[in-house]
Amino acid sequence: MGAHHPECPARLHAIEDQLIASGLYSYLQHHDAPDVTREQLLRVHNAAYIDHIEKAAPAEGMISLDGDTFMNPYTYPAALRAAGAAVMAVDLVMGGKVENAFCNVRPPGHHAERGRAMGFCIFNNVAVGAAHALAAHGLSRVAIVDFDVHHGNGTEDIFSDEPQVMLCSTFQHPFYPYIGAETRKPHIVNVPLAAGADGSVFRNAVTERWLPALEAFKPEMVFISAGFDAHRDDDMSSIGLVEADYIWVTEQIKHIAEHHAQARIVSVLEGGYELHALGRSAAAHIKVLSGL
Repeated sequence: MGAHHPECPARLHAIEDQLIASGLYSYLQHHDAPDVTREQLLRVHNAAYIDHIEKAAPAEGMISLDGDTFMNPYTYPAALRAAGAAVMAVDLVMGGKVENAFCNVRPPGHHAERGRAMGFCIFNNVAVGAAHALAAHGLSRVAIVDFDVHHGNGTEDIFSDEPQVMLCSTFQHPFYPYIGAETRKPHIVNVPLAAGADGSVFRNAVTERWLPALEAFKPEMVFISAGFDAHRDDDMSSIGLVEADYIWVTEQIKHIAEHHAQARIVSVLEGGYELHALGRSAAAHIKVLSGL
């Protein structure tokens, strides 16, 4: 997205490098993501929007979709694979080939609404995966938990009237995208956090709001919008989480999945822009998922 844009290719390398350095990398299965299909995108995005993104893709140079979100000639193919990764992960988990999966992908997705790109996001990767689990695998209840420091407004927009999908989200507020705190729906559990909140505030929010809702909902599969930009070293936000908090919340999510969802989890990378903190946090998250 440009030389000084925080959503950069080095983010994926930082995670892979940390997995290698920690010794985890060789114990994990690795898959190249396929392109998402139009049918899979149409479950969560408008046809006119999908057509707009395809036509907007430049042959050279850069174009702007909004003030933060740009496309170069390689963005559209990357966006197709980022969404396709979530679909492939669902198929691998539902097929019993893996217990859970982490999608190390960019561009991220949770700000992408049904008909709008924003906040570095083109297609809503986690929403594509969740809709695929419902439509292609016959599940009746899936949950998405989102601990990115920004509210996943796109995910809420897509599933606002879909009670088969529970969304549990924590996010700094007031903060971009400046919505979500007022939502009052049984299947959407938004917990805004004030600037300066630390791990204890986050853990209380999860314990008091997310976990009872998830226990009552009994999801058959759990998705994670795994944004690591609430880390205290990430200057994108003013929340003070550390690796131990990501380990803890992953353990809580894994417990819910083991109890209700046959341990089925698909986690999809969202934010995280301080490369060292991102690598350490994502590796800690993956280590808990893997059970290694």
